[in-house]
Amino acid sequence: MKRHFLKTTTAGLALATLAALGLSSAAPASAQVQDRTFKLGLQNPKGHPLEMGATRFAELLATKSGGKLKVNVFPGGQLGADAPTVSALQGGTVEITILNSGILASQAKEFAVYDFPFMFANAAEADAVVDGPFGQKLHGLLAEKGIVGLAYWELGFRQMTNSRKPIATVEDIAGLKLRVIPNAINVDWVRALGANPTPLAFTELYAAMEQKAVDGQENPLSVILANKFAEVQKHLAITNHQYNPQSFIFSKRVWDTLSAEERRLVSEAAVEAGRYQRTVNREAAAGQLAELRKAGMQVTEFNAAEQAKLRARLVPVIEKHGAAIASTVTELQAELAKVRR
Repeated sequence: MKRHFLKTTTAGLALATLAALGLSSAAPASAQVQDRTFKLGLQNPKGHPLEMGATRFAELLATKSGGKLKVNVFPGGQLGADAPTVSALQGGTVEITILNSGILASQAKEFAVYDFPFMFANAAEADAVVDGPFGQKLHGLLAEKGIVGLAYWELGFRQMTNSRKPIATVEDIAGLKLRVIPNAINVDWVRALGANPTPLAFTELYAAMEQKAVDGQENPLSVILANKFAEVQKHLAITNHQYNPQSFIFSKRVWDTLSAEERRLVSEAAVEAGRYQRTVNREAAAGQLAELRKAGMQVTEFNAAEQAKLRARLVPVIEKHGAAIASTVTELQAELAKVRR
């Protein structure tokens, strides 16, 4: 996988985000900023690029607000799994979380498009789409659900691991019991490969692998390394079968109590920290693979023929789930066509 770095300027992204929220970037210097403390919960542990990005966000926001806007970061699922954290955010007891954008399909069905296998060929394509009008439009759908979408970060391209056997071909996947993100698309694509999908919250995954309740899972290298999956997984297959953007979301109940200046500062910090997080995530990829080898994982990589076979096997799954959000799929394909010119 080639590494691509964010080309859009931070200022441009901040302006786009603010425009989508109906805010002005030219708030007067005298605008009030109160002393506030926000809770930010995420699933990955300290040291993961998402946690590093969250920490950078806290630092940026404190600097921009003269120390008045503070953020307490709770990594490693301390505030609960994704679904209860989103509920807490909607209720206003948690202000911020960062999660796989596809999980938000439970709030707005259009977000399911972010879980389609092989939707993005590389990170540059993903950046162009999610940071542009398409990504902003989808985040805009969340307002009526009590959620404000402020920025897109990334988890990256997903790979497969298991404790039973090397995976070098599509056929090798058959029969494995694989944990999947709890949604219908992920269940269906794993089943289409002849494997047995087991939906589990991420907070339950390590124990499930350790106890052999599941054979394996699929996640980006950063997640596999940071969560020490090599302790309970022997085999790693580089498949790049799915790219996960991450949505940086804020409680609308709390957002509505902020001044225009406070909203501007939070929005700008979210976008700037996201730029940092993507860069860190991509720069770390080569080193992560080396670290996993050093930890004892046996690595295989799908060749071009197997990659094509894997893609073909998953087309019916994309078609099935795409039918329910046909206009969204068409819009995304149109945006991708512009990027690929």
